[in-house]
Amino acid sequence: MKKPRFAVLGAGNGGLAMAAHLVLKGYETTLFNRSQPRLNPIIARGGIEVSGQVQGFAPISVATTNPQEAIEGADVLMVVVPANGHAFIAQKVAPYLKDGQIILLNPGRTCGAMEFRNVLKEEGCKADVIVAEAQTFIYASRAQNPGQVHIFRIKNSIPVAALPNTDTVAALQVIRQVFPEFVKGENALKTSLDNIGSVFHPTLTILNAARIENEKGEFQYYIEGNSPTASRILEAVDRERIEVARALKVEAISAVEWLEVAYDATGSNLYEAMQNNPGYYGINAPPNLQTRYLSEDVPMSLVPIASLGEKFGVEVPTIRALIHLASVLHQTDYWALGRTVERLGIQDLSVDQLHDLVEYGGFW
Repeated sequence: MKKPRFAVLGAGNGGLAMAAHLVLKGYETTLFNRSQPRLNPIIARGGIEVSGQVQGFAPISVATTNPQEAIEGADVLMVVVPANGHAFIAQKVAPYLKDGQIILLNPGRTCGAMEFRNVLKEEGCKADVIVAEAQTFIYASRAQNPGQVHIFRIKNSIPVAALPNTDTVAALQVIRQVFPEFVKGENALKTSLDNIGSVFHPTLTILNAARIENEKGEFQYYIEGNSPTASRILEAVDRERIEVARALKVEAISAVEWLEVAYDATGSNLYEAMQNNPGYYGINAPPNLQTRYLSEDVPMSLVPIASLGEKFGVEVPTIRALIHLASVLHQTDYWALGRTVERLGIQDLSVDQLHDLVEYGGFW
């Protein structure tokens, strides 16, 4: 099998980590970002400096705001942008996609592959491509300075599922050449509803809103930003997410189970498991409340979970409270912006029809 070529779409924390790691693994990689200023330091230095679990200088030969240039000749498109940018990326690449290319959302959050497929269809894309989503992001990483990124930890096991599921094996045959951490997920409903970021990010950010503003995020987010009492809210969100999944005939992994799979972190409860995760130490809170932990995770994670719950008769009061509080904090109607069942085009489907769609494709 030939060595795959990669395009990383997004030059934020995650995109820098992904692009640098791919280059240091020996794979030809281009980098796309929608704005030029973020690329300028990389172009000036000739690449990305990475530290932490991965170390070295990764030369980047193509760093561009031109989507056609970025994906030309690429076998795999690694989409590494906040989930509220997935539709934008789909619109940008739709005219230039070629048969056989693989698109992996890192991660899809909730229903990311479904939204991406819908946008490609709306844009009239006829290319026969594979669209897949990862359950979570492979790295715990932070950009440190322009053109520099630190990787705190590479997660052990990342489930991936394509939409439709019949494409999953073909996608992984290529991607696992490079990332053995990616494993076959059950299907895109499972990867979407196992979205643990939906549990951690909005809850901890809202509970620490005053501290984030007052301390400019200078505290350890998952460690000092949590407590045994705060974890009760995390656990309530987790239970509601699992109940929605169960209504859709999906056995979702709990946050405690996920910490063990992803990080080898264990504990008798969620608070202990988070405190026992070495991958969380050193990760500070967002510097302000204009953070993707709200602007991404609320409309692209919590809203679709709540919308699915509403459709299939599951009460999610804690999740709905967080959506409301985030909307108040940002003075934005996240329900109106989010991935509701209506916006995803699945409002009229039964559970069985939804599974048929995920497994075999249906209207795609």
